[in-house]
Amino acid sequence: MTRTTRSIAALALLGGLALAPPAGAEEPFTACSADWGSLPETSPMPEIPAALTDVRSGEHTCFDRLVIDLGDAADVGYDVRYVDEITDPVSGEVTELRGAADLKITVRATIDGTAEHPPYDPAQPDEIIDVSDEGVFRQAALAWDYEGATTVGLGVRARLPMRTLLLEDPDGGARLVVDVARSW
Repeated sequence: MTRTTRSIAALALLGGLALAPPAGAEEPFTACSADWGSLPETSPMPEIPAALTDVRSGEHTCFDRLVIDLGDAADVGYDVRYVDEITDPVSGEVTELRGAADLKITVRATIDGTAEHPPYDPAQPDEIIDVSDEGVFRQAALAWDYEGATTVGLGVRARLPMRTLLLEDPDGGARLVVDVARSW
């Protein structure tokens, strides 16, 4: 790594910024934020649920990302935490996931759809996204949907640092983003 690349990496970590590499840099520039952790991340649950419209994922250099798309979401609440097991609040049924750690992602959203959005109905609720064995994610499953709250279970390689972001879409929707780092 060149001195310039190391300097930019150090500045990015201190400031929590993701900067582009300098022109002519020998290696790609990557930096994961030092403020990620494994404690629960929550936001107050609003009275009216959003419509869950899609779940997707992506792999990045130092983290994997799960995105939950929410249509017409004025206010979105969530609870993201590592748990020993994900249990349905009504039936008591446990959602079994591949991986050494279970990440429970509950969002104030319904899969039933709205007038503007069709119901979210994945072909395989136990495998709602395709994950590779090279990344952090081992399995993503639709665990349950109950009274306007939906829980997605994410099987992770290990209990790794994470962060949760709520991003607004220009069209009025929102995205709940859960990033899981590839290492401590």
